[in-house]
Amino acid sequence: MKELQHLNKYFFKYKWQLIVGVSMTIVSKIFLLFTPELIGSSIDIVNEYLEGQVTDIAVVKKELLINIIYIIGAALITGVLTFFMRQTIINVSRYIEYDLKNEVYKQYQILPLKFYKNNRTGDLMNRISEDVGRVRMYVGPALMYSINTITLFVISIGFMYKQAPLLTLYTIIPLPILSFIIYKLSKEIHKRSTVVQQYLSHLSSSTQESFSGISIIKAYGLEAITSKNFNDLSETSKQKQLSLVKINAFFFPMMILLIGISNLIVIYVGGLQYINGEISLGVITKFIIYVNMLTWPVATVGWVTSMVQQAEASQKRINEFLKIIPEIKNTAQEPSLINGDIEFKNVHFTYNDTNIEALKGVSFKLKHGKTLAIIGKTGSGKSTILDLIGRLYDIDKGDILIDNIPIKNINLTSLRDSIGYVPQDAFLFSDTINNNIKFGKEDATQDEVIQAAKYAQVHKNIMGFNKTYDTVLGERGITLSGGQKQRISIARAIIKDPKILLLDDSLSAVDTETEEKILKHLQNVAKDKTTIIVSHRVSSAKNADQIIVLDDGKIMQSGSHETLIDTDGYYKNLYLKQLSESAK
Repeated sequence: MKELQHLNKYFFKYKWQLIVGVSMTIVSKIFLLFTPELIGSSIDIVNEYLEGQVTDIAVVKKELLINIIYIIGAALITGVLTFFMRQTIINVSRYIEYDLKNEVYKQYQILPLKFYKNNRTGDLMNRISEDVGRVRMYVGPALMYSINTITLFVISIGFMYKQAPLLTLYTIIPLPILSFIIYKLSKEIHKRSTVVQQYLSHLSSSTQESFSGISIIKAYGLEAITSKNFNDLSETSKQKQLSLVKINAFFFPMMILLIGISNLIVIYVGGLQYINGEISLGVITKFIIYVNMLTWPVATVGWVTSMVQQAEASQKRINEFLKIIPEIKNTAQEPSLINGDIEFKNVHFTYNDTNIEALKGVSFKLKHGKTLAIIGKTGSGKSTILDLIGRLYDIDKGDILIDNIPIKNINLTSLRDSIGYVPQDAFLFSDTINNNIKFGKEDATQDEVIQAAKYAQVHKNIMGFNKTYDTVLGERGITLSGGQKQRISIARAIIKDPKILLLDDSLSAVDTETEEKILKHLQNVAKDKTTIIVSHRVSSAKNADQIIVLDDGKIMQSGSHETLIDTDGYYKNLYLKQLSESAK
């Protein structure tokens, strides 16, 4: 159970609630065990009357009536305490589930982009939902039933041994056998539980990918193949589940068998002792009741063991991610004031997952309020520069300075708060257009939202929708065109009013006329901002204060638009090519 030790901090956090719950459990079981004592006493008084030891029927009736009242009272107290015990312990399990999910989610947010490239979304979702859910069963029901069982065993065995030591020893003979069976089966349950959780993750990932790429599946007519693959994966997952269920199925019949053997031992050995006058008939009755009262707790041993083993397997999967140390660390605790000067000094960067050297000695300097355009072929390292400015990765060699301060020495939260980023692949949330734009500034007024949309040339499109700004978008903004998604993303960046504005080929899906209008507005918006525009179009770059041309991670050309079109090279060739295409 070493993986489950991670949860000890939560047990300590809610220790007082657990102490109250455990105390109520112990007290409730003590009252519960009054019942067999009272029934045994009732049997003995009746037996004494039948044998003539007690001749007054009124005495017998009075004794039985008192015992019945006590039995009812004990049952009521047990019921009330059990109710509050469940409310306490099960509630704590929900609190721990809440805390653990938040811990996992917080860890997800600080993990680097490389982590998300190497792990599938469905698997991440399964660990924070299915796996955490199984862990909750350990900190809730498993804990509760374990306390129930231990308390009942300790108290009942104590009562039984006090009254008939020899009979008690015979009665508990099956328990060591039970312990050995549980030990052997638990190991197998743990192994199969781990496999089951892995296949649940595969199933979640496959489903998530299928729904995310449904347009591609339909376009290529792959519904049948996708369905077959899903059915095959589901069948395998089902077989793994059945394998776990089969091993679990051994528990309950085994428990019932061993309890039945204990009952037979009580009747046989107890009967012999009764005949010999060593114990009373009431003691035998008590023992039978005790043994049967232990039936459910003993039966839950298997269930609890299964829950613990499944929780162990799930917590191990959760811990795998929780133990990852983020590569990007916030070394500056105090907030940083960002002005917007950016400087790259001989920057080298290689992606660890692909071993691609994206940047090879890149150097440039950009003053606050100026605009830099980056032109280059696909894979030349343009987007990498933007990722490094946002410190989504740390460089291998060289220096990146923000306001003449090494980027690692700047508060990470302050840095990213000062950046407005429009990615190449515009991502919108399944929410209203209004909230998607306000994602850049939560407290923005409606006037600010509309003005940002106008700057991004998307206001007219939005007003054409039935619910205008209250239109709820499909997943990832699927209900919008590519150009509309890009423009809403631009509006989201504008409304943030950042010190640094990063546009990663964010006008690729709009026509040249709309592009010109957006760029004109951006010139006004970005007057006091440091702006970097990544593009394949000269039209997006021509008004920039500085232009650099990247090729294979190196700066091949640098200068203004006028300088570069007068110089032979990639930029001039691209300019002439796009100029001729627009003239057609």
